[in-house]
Amino acid sequence: MEQLETLRRKIDSAEDLRSVVKTMKTLAAVNIREYERAVESLNSYNQTVEMGLQVLMSQRRRLAVNPEKGNGSHLGAVIFGSEQGMVGQFNDHIASFSIKKMSESPVPEQNRHVLAVGDRIRNRLVDLDHSVENTISLPGSMMDLTSLNNRILVKIQEWRMKKDIDRIVIFHNRPTSGSAYQPASTSLLPLDFGYLRKLEKKEWPTRMLPSFSMEWQSLFSSLIRQYFFVSLYRATVESLASENASRLAAMQAAEKNIEEKMEELNTKYQHQRQEAITAELLDIVSGFEVLSN
Repeated sequence: MEQLETLRRKIDSAEDLRSVVKTMKTLAAVNIREYERAVESLNSYNQTVEMGLQVLMSQRRRLAVNPEKGNGSHLGAVIFGSEQGMVGQFNDHIASFSIKKMSESPVPEQNRHVLAVGDRIRNRLVDLDHSVENTISLPGSMMDLTSLNNRILVKIQEWRMKKDIDRIVIFHNRPTSGSAYQPASTSLLPLDFGYLRKLEKKEWPTRMLPSFSMEWQSLFSSLIRQYFFVSLYRATVESLASENASRLAAMQAAEKNIEEKMEELNTKYQHQRQEAITAELLDIVSGFEVLSN
């Protein structure tokens, strides 16, 4: 009977764990859709910023103004990971990818400055013997993402002002399809002149190009800050969507393992219970025969 009670407790524990896993699966699926909608809504804002840059670039030659170029002697890396666990190889993938990409750059290791976004990615980078200069914790809700990105922008500005960092790269996981994702990188600085020239040559959707009264360089700097913000915000929500996709996959695997274990435990329980019932019946029959004789 003791073994039956032990098996029953194990089955009850497995059922409780399966319930927790199902809840986490549901939350992950809801979060994925929420971050996907955030990316979709960001596209309209990004289009507005691009149109502003297009107007400015179309008048760049007339005003004889050119954006500055950096020499690339220092590198600032913003690496997005997770704040919580149960995300499979999520942090391992982006940590290995970012270290590999930084190693391939001509910037020496002593001139690389890393900002880790998420405690788990910081720990993983340290485990791989890579220094981390600063860490920013990920927020618990969508409402705090703007604050997070403003803090990152402040750090980037600090790098540029105090440490002469003129190359900024974002590393993050990007969703592909379903629960799959892959590491990606986005260069913030130096500016992608190919991208700017493409905007300069792009056809305006109406007959008349808008004009502006602000000083060109000031307006350009303002729009570039918005461009940085959009790039950071997109990296943030894509990373969070990938994190939840990884967690969803991990929970699906865990649920499968739990169900297999429950099936095994239930089979053992039924077998042990049948043996116990059979033993009790035999004892009853034996006792009846003894009494009858």
